Amino acid sequence: MPLVSLALRAVALAVLFSLAVIDVRARRLPTRSVLAFGLLFFADALAVHRSASDVLSHVALACVVFAVCAVLFALGWMGGGDAKLAAAVFLWAGPPLSWPALVLISVSGTVVALLSLATQRLDPRHRARAVRALAMFSGTRGVPYGVALAAGGTAVIGLPAWFSLLAVR
Repeated sequence: MPLVSLALRAVALAVLFSLAVIDVRARRLPTRSVLAFGLLFFADALAVHRSASDVLSHVALACVVFAVCAVLFALGWMGGGDAKLAAAVFLWAGPPLSWPALVLISVSGTVVALLSLATQRLDPRHRARAVRALAMFSGTRGVPYGVALAAGGTAVIGLPAWFSLLAVR
């Protein structure tokens, strides 16, 4: 994997991390950050010389995911930022990594939802820093599914880069 791709993926991972933190704190995912994350895919595609048909298959999958998530948003089952981030994560995943990403996002989402339920009664003004941090996950403000989407995105972006670094050695 070219060094430029590794650098782009590091930036994408940093954006994902910041999105997860913002979602936990504010229960929102800024459109500009999600857009930047998605655009980094195209820069990476250029860096690794992806074929046009490969890029189009990634874009097609992202469009399908966005359409499904738009329906879930319309039904009130998902936030708008989550719908956009899901599409961007699956843009990176593409067809080859779509099922592993879906499984990881589903498992992570279950953990986040359970954590949100378990922390509903915690006081966000508690003296202990750990309790205040856990209280940020409280489901009383909604469930921060951006964390689960970021976990799935981290896997589809980070693991190929990690394996390419191991193969060099």
